Order: sequence, then structure tokens, then C-alpha cells
Amino acid sequence: MEEIRTLQGRMDAAGLKIVLVATRFNDFMVDHLIGGAVDYLTRHGAARENLTLVRVPGAFELPVVCKRLAASGKYNGIVALGAVIRGATPHFDFVAAEAAKGIAHVSLESGVPIGFGLLTTDTMEQAIERSGSKGGNKGVEAASALLETIRVLEQI
Repeated sequence: MEEIRTLQGRMDAAGLKIVLVATRFNDFMVDHLIGGAVDYLTRHGAARENLTLVRVPGAFELPVVCKRLAASGKYNGIVALGAVIRGATPHFDFVAAEAAKGIAHVSLESGVPIGFGLLTTDTMEQAIERSGSKGGNKGVEAASALLETIRVLEQI
């Protein structure tokens, strides 16, 4: 089989300006997501002075802040981080769905890639697992996906 031209991202954050938008709600887990994302980005060449952290109240506020940051033209990419944990009411379903839809819409409309690190779990234990214990760290995964996407888009 003949080789075909393949575009793929390299994991190199050197020279990139990245903003992390993180919720204050459920900050016990979210702080671990932030730490994982920052550690990943700096280990892959990001300079700390090129990283910015913006805190928002909760997941529902993530899209509007991501939209303003994307429109600013100051950043190569955004990492959206938060944790929505199911409770006894349907509130979870509305917040999780609208936050996810809003973040996706901002990325598509602006062309600025957004790493999606919003945990949506049924229990506190699941959120803890996904923010740095046995389930890995979804902040790391969001930063990795963002970095790869930025580098793919540069080649298109």
C-alpha cells in the first residue's frame, strides 16, 4: 500500500499561549484538573508566563467566558475544566448538556480549539477518580487533546 500524506499533531507546546478556564464549583476536583493540565503543558514546552488561568463560578458559565477569550485573539487554545456531579434533581442534566453544547459551539464558531475537561459524573467518587486518582486525570487529557488539535490545525 502506498504511503499517504498524514497530518497529525506533535506534542509541543513551545510558543503557545493557552488559557485554562476552570470552575470554582467542586474546586476540590477542579484544582487537581488544573494541576494536571498545567503540569502536562509545561512538561511539553509551554512557558508558565504563556499560561493564564481564569476562574468562573460553575460549568454553566464556561461557554460565555470561553467565547470572550476566543474572540480576544490572545490565545492559541483554551482548556475548559470543571466538574458536574449528578444530584437528586434533573439540574445535572441541564447544566452538563448546556455547558458541553456551549463549549463545542464556541470552538466551532471561533475556530479556536478547546480542550474539553468537564467531568460529568454520577458520584463524587467518580469525580475524584477522574481528577487524578485511579481513573487518571481528565485535565491532562484535555490539555493533550488541545495541544494535538492546535498542531493539526496549523498544518491544514
